[in-house]
Amino acid sequence: MANVIATLRNATGGTVVRRWARWLTGLIVGLTVCCAYAQQAGQQSPALSLDVQGKIANTNDAAHHTYHFSEAQLLALPVHAITTSTTWTPRSTFTGPRLADILKIVGSYGTQIEFHTFDDYTYTVPVTDCARYGVIVAYSMNGQRLKLSDFGPLFLIYPRDAFPGELTGAVGDSKFVWQIKALIIK
Repeated sequence: MANVIATLRNATGGTVVRRWARWLTGLIVGLTVCCAYAQQAGQQSPALSLDVQGKIANTNDAAHHTYHFSEAQLLALPVHAITTSTTWTPRSTFTGPRLADILKIVGSYGTQIEFHTFDDYTYTVPVTDCARYGVIVAYSMNGQRLKLSDFGPLFLIYPRDAFPGELTGAVGDSKFVWQIKALIIK
């Protein structure tokens, strides 16, 4: 390789080598900037919001199919806390609105709630879980807002420690849905 560079430098007075070096430097700088931007974008969480569709009486979109909760609307709901451990977290205090309050605002008249997440997970829970367990849709854990990288922006929380016989194991774990973006009432 050194012989090729020396030959090109001698034959062209170094012009080709300088152009090649500038091109390579530009490529490296461009890739570095691009990778840094992609890494930052991947770490950012989506805005705190929630879309509810299905068997609901109240909508706020132009097509009358969805009730969209903005961040301000979610934060304006009464805040409730559940202190519990999960399979993925130590005993922590989770805060957010009760799922029952969200269902009341949208005028839910279904019996099942299908949760949809940013990572394309879908899980259905019965509406009766709202009254039985007082589940919340948490947006913070131990006073810190949840990010996409740590179960956010919304995390369905059950009081697992208060009902260990019912909320542990595979069936109980599956109810703890995180990265929630939408609900469909069925």
